[in-house]
Amino acid sequence: MSASGGTKAIVAALAANLSIAVAKFVAFLFSGSSSMLAESVHSLADSGNQGLLLLGGKRAQREATPQHPFGYGRERYIYAFLVSIVLFSVGGMFAVYEGYEKIKHPHAIEAWYWPVGVLVFAIIAEAFSFRTAIRESNETRGNRSWTEFVRRAKAPELPVVLLEDLGALVGLILALGGVGLALATGNGVWDGIGTLCIGILLIVIAIVLAAETKSLLLGESAGIEDVEKIKASVVDGDTVTRIIHMRTLHLGPEELLVAAKIAVRHDETAAEVADAINAAENRIREAVPIARVIYLEPDIYDAEAAANGTNPGTETGADPATGTDAVATPLTGTDAAPLTGTGTGTDAAPAAGASTDKATGAGEGPSTKDSGH
Repeated sequence: MSASGGTKAIVAALAANLSIAVAKFVAFLFSGSSSMLAESVHSLADSGNQGLLLLGGKRAQREATPQHPFGYGRERYIYAFLVSIVLFSVGGMFAVYEGYEKIKHPHAIEAWYWPVGVLVFAIIAEAFSFRTAIRESNETRGNRSWTEFVRRAKAPELPVVLLEDLGALVGLILALGGVGLALATGNGVWDGIGTLCIGILLIVIAIVLAAETKSLLLGESAGIEDVEKIKASVVDGDTVTRIIHMRTLHLGPEELLVAAKIAVRHDETAAEVADAINAAENRIREAVPIARVIYLEPDIYDAEAAANGTNPGTETGADPATGTDAVATPLTGTDAAPLTGTGTGTDAAPAAGASTDKATGAGEGPSTKDSGH
């Protein structure tokens, strides 16, 4: 996993959660506080989650195979999704159950100094872990708000650690409040209420994480900034005159697929078109280094057909956020009858455009340049 994957933040969170889990469980044994038991299970679940994130980052680095020609980058998304499941079940549902039982059968807290002391220590340790996650996130967040960062980040590790640490801090405050009220009133029901609130908090965070990682698993396009960079890089104003349509897809947090139909001049030779495509690929990689897999298909642009909406499989009024050209965008991923007789992978005649793939190291058409060049 690269530095952008937040390895430092994950390791810091793992170290903090392991130490806190042990301390909380000891406090539970001495005090009998259900908040302490729920929090110790929460910290243990978080430790397992950090282990899952590290494992996912390691497995995502495997080389591509014939069965998985685009590599294993999405393993990081899968393990992040598993984190949300663990957080929901082991952390959230257990805390809700424990809180319900404590409210139904309350009992006084013994040796109050144990839970209070451990909670103060845990808040300090979690604050350190949260600070590390914030510093790592700020390196890639840019001008985006925190909400936008969590929703738009392509690397899942930092958003996961951020939400986990935030949930842990809020949960510790809830636990401290529940224990404090139980001690002040002599009524153990408050300890159970604090535990129940912790469980609800963890379930909400787990649902948010599941929704965001589900979107990544389904496949997200490049960000708007990267899309604009790619579009500006493709057109040279000479051989390549415009983008007819384009699609982008994240194969992993740090690997992007770019597929585009580009307009070339009708009087160019095949060799000139191939050279222009190779040059366009190089410009794309210089502008957006994570664009590892690129497929460019040449075609002849027909302005009248585009204006009338008669270009095969195209429509006007595209949203730039989808990574498509504003003049003509495809309704489907392939064209039924390209104007020049070239086509995508489903057409009878192969495209004259070059295609590169880091995973296979092979190209189609006149260009056989590897994406690493």
